[in-house]
Amino acid sequence: MASVASKKLVFLGTGGTIAGAATSADDNVGYTAAQVGIETLLAGMPGLAAGMVVCEQVAQVDSKDMDFAVWSALAARVAHWVADDAVQAVVITHGTDTLEETAFFLHQLLRPTKPVVLTCAMRPATARTPDGPQNLLDAVAVAQDPQATGVLVVCAGTVHGAVDVQKVHTYRLDAFDSGDAGPVAYVEESRLRWLRQPEAGGRVAAQALHRIVQGTAWPRVEIVMSHAGIGAAVVDALLAPSLQAQPLEGLVVAATGNGTVHRLLEAALLEAQARGVRVLRATRCHGGQVLSGPVPAALPHAGGLSPVKARIQLMLELMNAVDKK
Repeated sequence: MASVASKKLVFLGTGGTIAGAATSADDNVGYTAAQVGIETLLAGMPGLAAGMVVCEQVAQVDSKDMDFAVWSALAARVAHWVADDAVQAVVITHGTDTLEETAFFLHQLLRPTKPVVLTCAMRPATARTPDGPQNLLDAVAVAQDPQATGVLVVCAGTVHGAVDVQKVHTYRLDAFDSGDAGPVAYVEESRLRWLRQPEAGGRVAAQALHRIVQGTAWPRVEIVMSHAGIGAAVVDALLAPSLQAQPLEGLVVAATGNGTVHRLLEAALLEAQARGVRVLRATRCHGGQVLSGPVPAALPHAGGLSPVKARIQLMLELMNAVDKK
């Protein structure tokens, strides 16, 4: 077996702001994402020995446009490389908008023991002071740390676990937070100061990977939000047959407070559940998690998962359930 020092680092590019370009170096918001290739981003980076780096451009998208096709391709390539004994870790460049979703998806699906490190930028590659190069250097430091394991997110010198990380700011360079759990580590002068171990392994059986890579249709799971004045119309519309969409299989409600739902929306969700649609409550609050009361609720909850992560969890569970029918 190869020693850790002689193992390869694999870089998978997916686009995003870190690969973005603007016409002016002073423009940090009017850029076009996903313009610069992964090899160009890595050119001249210190500490990367020739022959010990593998680069693949898996996709070139603005992460607001992330879709199942890119996720399927990315999951296949990550699974391939983490299974290679000659590979130490995988680093993924990604846009910030849906980074937390991709990280959680890979965490739940693949359960990697090797480091799979996602990094990003809030300023384009053409900015006068881009943050992408430092984030990439920090990601490499995490990937090479012997304590690193599983899916991690690195931004602005902070290391987050895939389960807890969430984008919380529209502009600030330090745009991510891990809520009550806090970060797992800080990168300080290319060294890691660990605070805690990230949550290990996903809960979803990995047989879903085969179905995803083989092109099985993803189950349709939508998100609705509970808010003042909400009624049943949104749920009714989602349940209605459509020639443009496959039948609805799951609903996640971004609930208020401790998973509370407006009474009219709750009635519609209970009706959907009675018709065979899986329903999960997640809180729209950034901090805390949904706590169970002494009497089991009619609508199950997703614990501490955000609505977007609860959706991914439910999709993967439904994907696995296909094998059990």
